[in-house]
Amino acid sequence: MGRSHVAFVVLAFAVLAAYPLVAGSYGIDLITKIMIYAVFALSLELLVGGTGLVCFGQAAFFGIGAYAAVLLSSQSEPGSVLWLLPASIVLAGAYAAAVGALSLRTKGVYFIMVTLAFAQMAYYVIHDTPLGGGTDGIYLYMKPVIGTWLDLDSPLVMYGFTLAALIGTFVFLGQLRASRFGRALAGIRVNEQRTRATGFSTYPYKLAAFVISGAIAGLAGFLFAVKDGFVNPELLSWHLSGAVLIMIILGGIGHLRGALIGAFAYALLQEFFKSEAIFGAFAKHWTLGLGLTIIASVALLPQGLVGVPAQIRERLIGRPGPAPVGQEGSDDA
Repeated sequence: MGRSHVAFVVLAFAVLAAYPLVAGSYGIDLITKIMIYAVFALSLELLVGGTGLVCFGQAAFFGIGAYAAVLLSSQSEPGSVLWLLPASIVLAGAYAAAVGALSLRTKGVYFIMVTLAFAQMAYYVIHDTPLGGGTDGIYLYMKPVIGTWLDLDSPLVMYGFTLAALIGTFVFLGQLRASRFGRALAGIRVNEQRTRATGFSTYPYKLAAFVISGAIAGLAGFLFAVKDGFVNPELLSWHLSGAVLIMIILGGIGHLRGALIGAFAYALLQEFFKSEAIFGAFAKHWTLGLGLTIIASVALLPQGLVGVPAQIRERLIGRPGPAPVGQEGSDDA
């Protein structure tokens, strides 16, 4: 990742850290929710941008992480969710391992459909059985405290905890991409057959990426459940899987910072079009405005929002010449 990109990421996290100093309760709650979606988007970016696997069932891992936190809370000591965090991550990762073991034996559109089918199976188990409260959902009937010192019931504490989870996830995935494992995933994305020819057994690498992706989505689900104190089957629906896919497309596939930008852009656009103060009665049709904006963004910004600076430079100084030998490709995070 270039210096300008590092500077952007550091500045973005610094702004997020300082934001509660100037924001009200609504703003803190909104940005906390968006940061949770950013963690969720990063989980899918590892698959789509990092490995070339388009998963359309990512919401299943998010929902399992959320439901695990709520359902297991009855087995926890009163007022403590310390062990629920790793439990949510492990259970979401375990389901991802089961799904990936089968779905990764398919390719292309078949892979997309198999992941969607597994997600819908999980959705209907939660939706049509009393396991998770059925269609009514279920509440987290306990004070969300980690240990004796971290009260996640406080909006400011929850904001800081979510920001720490987001930064940790971003740094972890950045290091993962720079590792030998990450370079193998990049090779799979570019040309899986050639990667196998160089001696890599690609299936275990893809399965490991799938499990890591599912575990990170489970982390996001845990954060969502603790923040809202309520979960319902819609957390596992294909609508949410589609939304998080739109986030990384909007931000720019292949860039970790694109997942962050896309999550914030999508959520803030949604809030904008829902505003009755701006759109009046038309606000109830907010999906129309959001959809048209996303279509326009994809058409005008094929590289996503992260590609805007490059497009501006090209318009100002003309198209750049070919990259020097050994510097093609690029990215990072």
